[in-house]
Amino acid sequence: MNRCTPSRITRALSMWLIVGLLAVVSAAALLAACGGSGGGSSPTPATTVTVTATPSTLPSPTTTPTATASATTTLSLYFLRGEMLGVAERRVPLTTKPATAAMKALLAGPTTAEKAAGLTSAVPGGTHLLGLSIDGTTARVDLSAQFAAGGGSLSMQARVAQVVYTLTQFKTVRAVAFLLDGSAVDALGGEGLMLSQSQRRSDWRGFEPAIFVERPGVGAVLTSPFVLSGTASVFEGSFIARLTGGGRRLADGPVQASVGAPGRGRFRESIPFDTTSSSGVLVVFDRSMQDGSRLDEVRIPVRFSSD
Repeated sequence: MNRCTPSRITRALSMWLIVGLLAVVSAAALLAACGGSGGGSSPTPATTVTVTATPSTLPSPTTTPTATASATTTLSLYFLRGEMLGVAERRVPLTTKPATAAMKALLAGPTTAEKAAGLTSAVPGGTHLLGLSIDGTTARVDLSAQFAAGGGSLSMQARVAQVVYTLTQFKTVRAVAFLLDGSAVDALGGEGLMLSQSQRRSDWRGFEPAIFVERPGVGAVLTSPFVLSGTASVFEGSFIARLTGGGRRLADGPVQASVGAPGRGRFRESIPFDTTSSSGVLVVFDRSMQDGSRLDEVRIPVRFSSD
């Protein structure tokens, strides 16, 4: 039997102590790597990053856009003043079919304000626009049968003149062909007003008054200077134009047409004025060579704008 000396025992114990310590260290390392089987610390949680979205700069669906002024266009409507033509000026929403808009407004007749200014219409109430097309320089206007109803020869002529002048205000239109309920018209009314040919302004000059102001019309909105234009058949082609407002004269002076009576000449004048009034009256008239009294007077109510 071998005898264990103290030195051998000491070396053996030291060896076992080292092995034990190594085992403990290895076990601890393994436990840490695996997260422990129970009772150990939990792994450090992952950091969570919260991203806050920047609010959109676009308006929400319920946002109401800022209102802007609606675009408009100005139309001339040829009514009657007595037995002669008289013009009203209307601002209507901007349209790609101004001739159609003008015809519909003409058929609807003068407004209360236009009637107060002396304008009437020979077009029978209830007349409807059934169609309108432009063929070259000719407007083909299709009206309901009511257009031919009632009235004598003068009324028939006047209503035709109203339509012809209203449509030929547009530069692309030189003549007007009439249809009723889709059929071409040869004669209108019981007295047989012949309309088999396209109608031009030159066919209806007899309905132009001695001083025929086409611009501005009744109800026009004037800014300074405004344009006064039309035709006249007066002595030496000269007449007076006077603009009043706020109880005073804003402009007053002679206007010269290109031709004197018995001919008919055109006139076009730019007239400046200054006022704080909102409305006024444009008066045109000729003077009698005998006593200086006014002749051929036409009064046109207007409004003023600073725009």
